[in-house]
Amino acid sequence: MTMESDSQMSQAVAGAQGQEQESPKSPERVFIREGFAWDRQKAYLFDIDGTLLRSRDRVHFDCFAHSVKHVMGHELNFEGVSVHGSTDTAILRDAFRASNIDDAEWKPQLEPILALMRQTVTEQRDSLQPFLMPGVEAVLRHLKDAGALLGLATGNLEVIGWLKIEAVGLKQWFRFGGFSDQFDIRAEMIAHAAKLARRIAGHDATVCVVGDTPADISAAKANSLPTIAVATGHSSFDELTEHSPEVCTTTLAELLRVTPSPAKSET
Repeated sequence: MTMESDSQMSQAVAGAQGQEQESPKSPERVFIREGFAWDRQKAYLFDIDGTLLRSRDRVHFDCFAHSVKHVMGHELNFEGVSVHGSTDTAILRDAFRASNIDDAEWKPQLEPILALMRQTVTEQRDSLQPFLMPGVEAVLRHLKDAGALLGLATGNLEVIGWLKIEAVGLKQWFRFGGFSDQFDIRAEMIAHAAKLARRIAGHDATVCVVGDTPADISAAKANSLPTIAVATGHSSFDELTEHSPEVCTTTLAELLRVTPSPAKSET
């Protein structure tokens, strides 16, 4: 999805932050590649927006333009800026280029802008309105009970990502995370997060990426990692399966529903 005009900006912003949209109920569907044990990997890297949660607020998105305006005095143009599956740093980069602001002008100001973004969202943390996607806590518990290491791998800046996770009551599940502060390219962020996972779980630990966009799948493939794709964001089940993830599901709740529990397997 791209931001195509000012009149469409509110809808696109809602997409960037995973705002709740009214849509017809889709049939529940699950695909699991034969031979892939989705719940028996050693470590999992979860995307945040669209995968674990969605938001009813604009706090995160509004901090982009606010911070740039405060630091540089520029208004940002988001026309044509891709947001779904992107990273905070890449969104800024693309918005500067869409606004015809030279790299030589904005790059020296990037760290002050990022710092103000973190500060702004922290100050407005009580205005965050995230809600969980179906089955999230049950799947996290299922994986944790199987002995898996759980981490984050998100395009959010680190402070902002953890604030969202805390606001929705999930922080206790995750031991570490990969974020976009130093990585505008998602595949590089995933590589960093996988390295952190193996530092904790072991050098040969299998690491699986869980996300809701084609960008999550391609970033995982760039690092030779399997993907669980969840159609709870803005990509449909069919759109995600076109990118050949190891697992695709309409919701994590449905994926868990079709997975035999240890008790069921023994009977």
